[in-house]
Amino acid sequence: MAVIELAGVGRHYETGAGVVAALAGVDLTIDAGELVVVLGPSGSGKTTLLNLVGALDTPTEGRAVVAGHDLTAASRGDLFAYRRRTVSFVFQSFNLFPGLTALENVRFGADVAGRDDGAAIASTVLDSVGLADRAGHFPSQLSGGEQQRVAIARALATANPVLLADEPTGELDFRTGVSILELLRDQALAGRTVVVVTHNREISRMADRVVELSGGRVVGDGAPQDGRADVSDLHW
Repeated sequence: MAVIELAGVGRHYETGAGVVAALAGVDLTIDAGELVVVLGPSGSGKTTLLNLVGALDTPTEGRAVVAGHDLTAASRGDLFAYRRRTVSFVFQSFNLFPGLTALENVRFGADVAGRDDGAAIASTVLDSVGLADRAGHFPSQLSGGEQQRVAIARALATANPVLLADEPTGELDFRTGVSILELLRDQALAGRTVVVVTHNREISRMADRVVELSGGRVVGDGAPQDGRADVSDLHW
């Protein structure tokens, strides 16, 4: 069943030099339980695509429907509710609250999503990313890789059906990065729709589908060239 449906989606920005098309005429359908890697170089439109699906931005053309929500026709209140209950982000810039501990940052995600078991799930997912012993530390006391893992744990704690990850292994060493990719694979196996944006072609090998962007357009969409690889077989 289709969870993400983009039809002719474009995002244009007006600059002093004229109109710049970050995305142009994107058609894309992603089903429940799929793990899709959106691959492309810097400036290809990857993050713009993620922001549109996550309702952090709106298309200037076309139609975007996610989990039955028409994002192009939704009110501000509808979009707010959508971001709380439908989609979760793993941001490249972490976006942790500096005044909250690691555990409190993770619980915040669960509480915003309306989970009744916020305290328990926060502890569980923080342990799953290997940070149980850092639960009481503030972001300033954590390394960049540890902060990234807290951000991922916060997204997992929401249990929202759509998980969007922008370069989720960018600040991690290889061993930790593999463990995070295994977590994302597990989320897809559990039925969540997972979209990972990256410039790392090796990571795309573990996807069900690879969508390649260039110049704001889809230039490739299909299974990994040599078939889907186990996360344990990845190397970078």
